[in-house]
Amino acid sequence: MDLVVGRIGRPHGVRGAVTVELRTDDPGARFAPGSVLRTEPAERGPLTVRDARPRLAGLVVEFEEAQGREAALGLRDTLLLVDSETLPALDDPDEFYDHELVGLTVLLAGGEPLGAVDDVVHGPGGDLLVVRAGDGREHLVPFIRAMVPTVDVAGGRVVVDPPEGLLDL
Repeated sequence: MDLVVGRIGRPHGVRGAVTVELRTDDPGARFAPGSVLRTEPAERGPLTVRDARPRLAGLVVEFEEAQGREAALGLRDTLLLVDSETLPALDDPDEFYDHELVGLTVLLAGGEPLGAVDDVVHGPGGDLLVVRAGDGREHLVPFIRAMVPTVDVAGGRVVVDPPEGLLDL
């Protein structure tokens, strides 16, 4: 399964560097010099990282395959991908990769079905599970143990115990 780790933005300078909007929690590993990233659309890659440095809203990255501003312009809006099989195992049993959570069935603490995890949002106040209910409504549930007491990836389910009124928002 392909996971998006970044999206190429504007060119940065005239030598072929580009800005990259990050979509990974480990940019040091994903954008280390020598890393090879697949692309969407596929015909724009794969791309090999020559250099990456931080910037206010992400990274400035130089790819071996992009020499000059025109080449950098041609990469704009390209998604950068890695294979989920290449990700290291997590040591903490209470940590999960987003792709492991998306698609899991969501049950209320009493066993009633609520929907499925549609996305995970990483905000400044903490992580949120985006739950798509059977009726199409979207619920945002803080991803904390008090509200998400059970995550059973192997069993394909998440149990949520939201406070009264949260699902009415």
